Parts: sequence; C-alpha cells; structure tokens
Amino acid sequence: MRLVFTWFTALLTVIVIPLMLIRLLLTPVFPQVEYRLPGFPEDSYGFTLEDRLYWSRFAIDYLLNDAGTEYLADLRFEDGSPVFNEREVSHMLDVKIVVGGALMALRLGLLGVGLSALVAWRIGWQAELAAGFRRGGWLLLGLILGVGGFAAISFMQFFTAFHALFFEGDTWLFYYSDTLIRLFPIRFWVDASTFILGGSALLGFLLGRFLKLK
Repeated sequence: MRLVFTWFTALLTVIVIPLMLIRLLLTPVFPQVEYRLPGFPEDSYGFTLEDRLYWSRFAIDYLLNDAGTEYLADLRFEDGSPVFNEREVSHMLDVKIVVGGALMALRLGLLGVGLSALVAWRIGWQAELAAGFRRGGWLLLGLILGVGGFAAISFMQFFTAFHALFFEGDTWLFYYSDTLIRLFPIRFWVDASTFILGGSALLGFLLGRFLKLK
C-alpha cells in the first residue's frame, strides 16, 4: 500500500507541474513579457505592440471564460472587418475545449496532492510522500528531456505532432495575414514551449534532488 501511495504521488507530480506552468502562460503577463523580448518578430501587416497586447487579451480571456464563440466572432476592427475569421473562431473553440480539459485535470491533480498530503500527515507517511514527489520529479525530468530533445531537433515537427494529437486535420493552419498568426507567430510558441519544458525540467530536478521531509 505504501508503494501504491508513493507511485500515486509521483504520477500526480508529473501531471500537475506542467499544467501549472501552462496555467501561468494563460495570463496577460506572458504576452506583456513575450512581445517585448529582443528579436520578437514585428507584424508585417501592421499590428503595433499595443495592438497585439489589446487583441491577444481577448483570445486569452476567451479560453478561460464561459462565453460562446460570439465573444470572438463579434470583435471588429475600426473599418468594420472581423478581427477573427470563421476558421480562427472555430479553432479557438477547439482550443478552449482542450484548455478546459487541461484546467480540470490541474484542479483534480491539485486536489489529489492535497489529499495525499493530508493522508501522509494523518497516518505518518511523510517519508512516502516525499519519496513520491522525488520519484515524480525524476520521472518528469526524464520525460521532459525526451520531449524537449524532439522539440530541439525539429520544433516544427514537434509543433505539428502536438496539434495532430489534439486537433483534427489542418484546422489549426492559417494564413500569415490571419489575426491568430499575427498575434501568436511561431516565435511565441517556441518561447512558450521553452518555458513549459524548461520549467518542468527544472522543477522536476529540484524535487528529485533536494526534497526531503522528515
């Protein structure tokens, strides 16, 4: 039973850490930093920094709120043209569903961690809890090194494989003139992936190497 508890805690660790980092990305803070990084590509179709910060907020808010697709579909530029076309709105609905599932998994994972900590405290399994976190940290580090190695070798193949896993066909492909690409070019996703993978690897290493509970 102690071994099952340890592995359960390890599995929770592997799930919760990357999802927590993903949740951190779904805030206005990341675009505020990302768009100002040296070398971030300018929009050749005319979006300024302020434009990107303004319109990206609607895209991020949509992923987290309870609004329907009209939240994005009704947005208009000053000339009356839609900010997001039908294909973009449809894709954002797909993304919203995936994000909703990920956030539910995060909430359940955090609940599991809390329950594990409570059980460990009540019955004296603090050592097993710590062992689970450490084991999960090393396991997460190994998984991230594998995934990160793939992404480092060919980010576009990694990016394509990721979308093939969660979305149907080519529904996630857009023209460079589309708003989603103008707001979130490939550099945005390279940096976001680096944050998630690098942060997960670092936290996994720190848990595996240094965590001790007496």
